[in-house]
Amino acid sequence: MKPPPRFALALLPTPLQQAERLARALGSPPIYVKRDDLVGFALAGNKARKLEFLLADALELGSDILVTGGGPGSNHCQAAAAAARVGGLDCRLVLYGEEPARTPASLRLARAFGAQIRFTGEPDRSSVDRVLEETAVELVEVGRRPYLVPRGGATPLGAVGYALAVDELAGQLSSGGVTPEVVVVATGSCGTQAGLVAGTVGAGRPWRVVGAAVSRPVEECRARVLELARGCAALLELPPADEEDVEVRDALGPGYGVPSPDGRRAARSAAEQEGLLLDQTFTAKAMATLIDLVREGLDGPMVFVHTGGTASLLDEKGWE
Repeated sequence: MKPPPRFALALLPTPLQQAERLARALGSPPIYVKRDDLVGFALAGNKARKLEFLLADALELGSDILVTGGGPGSNHCQAAAAAARVGGLDCRLVLYGEEPARTPASLRLARAFGAQIRFTGEPDRSSVDRVLEETAVELVEVGRRPYLVPRGGATPLGAVGYALAVDELAGQLSSGGVTPEVVVVATGSCGTQAGLVAGTVGAGRPWRVVGAAVSRPVEECRARVLELARGCAALLELPPADEEDVEVRDALGPGYGVPSPDGRRAARSAAEQEGLLLDQTFTAKAMATLIDLVREGLDGPMVFVHTGGTASLLDEKGWE
């Protein structure tokens, strides 16, 4: 397996922490937390691993501005702005909706990193996709060389970061003599789960990768994860995943970006038992999915991939 060019951003390997108190409180098999919230770059969480390959590709192609988008509170957008800055590129962000009355921490950070912001004026998240294309065309017309990254950095190349993370995780587990039954991760734009699936299947690892769908319908996630995982495997010349390798559970709750009762309880439990902070709309919902697996009678050890969301914690209420 020969990975594509990489621009180092993350401090790797991230820690693998056993959550003994949480497992004891749940009456569960051992729980391990892969601390990608501690990735060490701009509060980027899981986005850092993806951006290492996307930024390297942009530089290799001679691009001078990175163009991507998402929501006003997007962790991906602020991470992309930071990555562009350290790579010597400009950054243009396209965000759905209007300028919010109360600026989220992620948007404040993106501006601090020098990103230029454009709002679509439409509440529909998919409006970002159209305006991203328009923005790239406009930039080309004025002589710029844009590198276009879809929402969440969800491309086969971006997924390579998490395909390689599987080997990192496997080495940490092996040193402790641990073979997990499942690896659980929040699934939004689908690139992180796709990389984990590609790396797990490609190396013949014995565990299941379970995605907690927090922003899209389950069937859409399954299709996107499979497509991205196969594209990632092709880049790395690994055996491709099949449909049965993609497991996604509904964790949307009341809606995208809206905390769920189960997620709130899971976040409070993780904080009380381990001092582990989970954001209410991504990682908390994924932890609630892990707890559901415990209640269904899961027998073996579990790994929870903590994808970050640290900046959004600064905006959240509901911890009172």
